[in-house]
Amino acid sequence: MSYLKFDKSLMINLEQSLPKEILRTNKSGAYHCTTIVDCNTRKQHGLLVIPIPELDSDNHVLLSSLDETVIQHGAPFNLGLHKYQGNCYSPNGHKYIREFTCESVPQTIYRVGGVVLTKEKVFISHENRILIKYTLVDAHSETTLQFRPFLAFRNANALCVENQNIDQSYELAENGISYSLYPGYPRLYMQFSKPVTFTFGPYWNKGIEYIKDQERGYEYKEDLYVPGYFELPIKKGESIIFSAGIGEIKPRSLNALYAREIKNRTFRSSFFNSLKNSAQQFYIKRGKDNYLLAGYPWFKVRARDTFIALPGCTLAIGDKEMFEKIMATAEKAIRHFMKTGEKDTTIQEIDEPDIILWCIWALQQYAKEISLTECSEKYGKLIDEMIDYIMKGHHPNLFLHENGLLYSNGKDQIISWMNSTLYGRPLIPRSGYLVEFNALWYNALKFVASLPVNSEKTGRIEKLEALAEKSGMSFKDMFLNDCGYLFDYVDGNFADWSVRPNMLFALSTEFSPLDKTQRKTALDVVTRELLTPKGIRTLSPKSHGYNPTYAGSQEERDKAYHQGSTRPWLMGAYADAYLKVFGLSGVSFLERMLIGFEEEMSNNCIGTISELFDGNPPFMGRGAISFAPNVGEILRILNLLKKYNHL
Repeated sequence: MSYLKFDKSLMINLEQSLPKEILRTNKSGAYHCTTIVDCNTRKQHGLLVIPIPELDSDNHVLLSSLDETVIQHGAPFNLGLHKYQGNCYSPNGHKYIREFTCESVPQTIYRVGGVVLTKEKVFISHENRILIKYTLVDAHSETTLQFRPFLAFRNANALCVENQNIDQSYELAENGISYSLYPGYPRLYMQFSKPVTFTFGPYWNKGIEYIKDQERGYEYKEDLYVPGYFELPIKKGESIIFSAGIGEIKPRSLNALYAREIKNRTFRSSFFNSLKNSAQQFYIKRGKDNYLLAGYPWFKVRARDTFIALPGCTLAIGDKEMFEKIMATAEKAIRHFMKTGEKDTTIQEIDEPDIILWCIWALQQYAKEISLTECSEKYGKLIDEMIDYIMKGHHPNLFLHENGLLYSNGKDQIISWMNSTLYGRPLIPRSGYLVEFNALWYNALKFVASLPVNSEKTGRIEKLEALAEKSGMSFKDMFLNDCGYLFDYVDGNFADWSVRPNMLFALSTEFSPLDKTQRKTALDVVTRELLTPKGIRTLSPKSHGYNPTYAGSQEERDKAYHQGSTRPWLMGAYADAYLKVFGLSGVSFLERMLIGFEEEMSNNCIGTISELFDGNPPFMGRGAISFAPNVGEILRILNLLKKYNHL
């Protein structure tokens, strides 16, 4: 039985099937994303969505969808599905679906009378090409397949309307055609593994609606260009492959290409394997550089998300090589920033004050998973340079004060992961001494002092240890309050009493400025007020401004983004803290907490974890459909628990 399987009763019920999405990527920035019934519900959905650097830094939808029609005895049965005004769905192809599975590749099984047809999709690694394999499993009479491509050729964050600027001319390709609707776009080659007839009959399919965009208060209606249709016969037992890519391909090579790509798949046959598959989808290779995308479908490469997600998305699935490749690219960007103050063109937000601290944390995870010695040999110099960069006050917004603590100005600009804004200003103006900045700083000082590369530098170690001791004492004086938990930030005479998850990093890091009793007391507050089945709330329900539901207009969602909504990635710090306090006795509790995330393998975007969840039941998944820090940290927890279970 497939781990991810959906039967007829669910597939034909659009209330149940439309919220479930499927994502495939090529590990170079391109992707295919839609719902499990192949009805696009977001403007970012599409069969072939690719980056076009010549145009901009965004993704672009070339081929929005492909409507298949089964023809027998002259009667057409259209398998497509689109939403139009008045909650009208057409052509209602979902009623023919008998089953959808997604263990190796997404497979849909259709039954139309005596016809049983399967459809499987594969995205080719590091190539802007998707293959769709159709197999006629059963048929009692002659069968013809017809295909209508819906072309967009637009930015993935925009919408298309009928216009006279398109280029309707097409060029013949072997077993297909190619199109480029607008200047600057590459040609889209649509080809089949066997000869096909193309009938030119252009029209605009008008008024397609995207319900997810409508829910979020965005423009949601689109017109798509349909140039005509392809038609070919298919025999019982025969398979044909459709290819959509930006380069022409030899049709005779499609079967071998499809088979080769299938071999490289991680079967989503378990919770771990589903997350492993999802983690690998965030890998991005551009030339010689390797990156970790923050999430799909609209996130780009972001520095903080990279370092938070990296250990789980690589080391926790046994991919040390990919950790080192992505870190090598990030190291170049960090060194360039420290030397020149210039931002990186690909890795966003590398100039924010906590990025270096998160980078050291990620390298510390490498030391724990691989070895301290190897980490010291490979990254010791970089870590030393980053520590010195902070200690010498070279960062434009990270200041080491006499009390040993780090100070940043966040009144007028975003400086932490709590980055929601309203009218261009921070919604949560965290400024001054931030609790996670200084927890990570204390941990970094102790970690650097422990590196073998510094073992013979007596003066260096003494200086680091002395600074760490001063920082630790000041940390307790600054952040510990009379209620047993930690202030979120302190600036002058103001201390923020809000119960937020940032205190977790003082409880979870390898080196903590707090003793075990202090950590347990604060952890009890987090467990009582912030823990949910889907992660850690961004604000306690008892704190002023609690807003748990991330829904409505952009402004309404911004106001809830960090005011009570839940983040799965914070479970990584929570698990670390819990095991440090309770040891082996805490393993079973954490395993039970992970049940809520395994449920998500069949919800929202199947096989992965959404960006955030509401803070109150039923804890609905919201935001981006797949988020790297969430996937990475849950994988890191699974890896951690596995080690504890083998003690």
